[in-house]
Amino acid sequence: MTALEVRHLHKRYGQQVAVNDVSFTVEEGEIFGIIGSNGAGKTTTVECIAGLRTPDSGTISVLGLDPIKDRAQVRERLGVQLQESSFPDAIKVAEALELYSSFYRKPADWRELMELLGLTEKRHTRYKALSGGQKQRLSIALALVGNPKVAILDELTTGLDPQARRDTWSLIERVRDTGVTILLVTHFMDEAERLSDRVAVIHGGRVAAVDTPAGLIAQASTVQQVRFRVRQPLDKRVLTELRDVTDVAITDDRWLVTGSGQLLSSVAGALARAQVVAEDLRLDRRNLDDAFVAFTGRAPQSPGPFRKEG
Repeated sequence: MTALEVRHLHKRYGQQVAVNDVSFTVEEGEIFGIIGSNGAGKTTTVECIAGLRTPDSGTISVLGLDPIKDRAQVRERLGVQLQESSFPDAIKVAEALELYSSFYRKPADWRELMELLGLTEKRHTRYKALSGGQKQRLSIALALVGNPKVAILDELTTGLDPQARRDTWSLIERVRDTGVTILLVTHFMDEAERLSDRVAVIHGGRVAAVDTPAGLIAQASTVQQVRFRVRQPLDKRVLTELRDVTDVAITDDRWLVTGSGQLLSSVAGALARAQVVAEDLRLDRRNLDDAFVAFTGRAPQSPGPFRKEG
């Protein structure tokens, strides 16, 4: 069943068009990623879905409900972790969870959430004393305390160190396993590729493409590259004459073979027939970064400085 449906969404601020005819659907149980550069329209889109902003035109359905007309009902079913959030410095983890659970008619057990997100040992810790990763986990817990069917997570790992990011990814996968549909907004391509069942690429306020991560990568390019090293003479024609090969570049003892189809097996077979032993033979795998560049014409922004994870 469809959990979210966005049709022909438009939103402008003065003369600036933030979202221009965005459409996509999210099925129940999916992790659906939205990727794009800063200013692409990602956050405005999800704020409209959450009922925090009113679209200029278009329709949005959250579990069959309109986030503006059915605001109260949507808030009972939708959890939101915003890109930026803050809490009183003195509030303790358990206090925040207990307070937020009181806002809902049928909340989740906040003690179980605290355990699920690894915050039990920090239950008496004040917000200002939490590490960056712990603050993110608390933010996710607060988004889930209403026992939502759908959760929006907006740039949830920005500023975290690499290990904290990976811990958060594992957590999101566990949350999805409990039956929550997740709309994941990010400009980290590795995050979207790791977590998402499907991904929408948003560029300039429009949807440039929607597919699985593998599907987007396949759409963007069929080019492959094989790298290896050799310590013995090798005639370049052994490789250039292969049907799947389009180019061969050599730097010292390092070879880079470009092509398509069954490139890796073709190169390995040719080297074996020539009785040449290749070292560090590997196929360079295209990734979502490459697909993003192909669909938008620009590289994703590099991550900012990370916060310490304690």
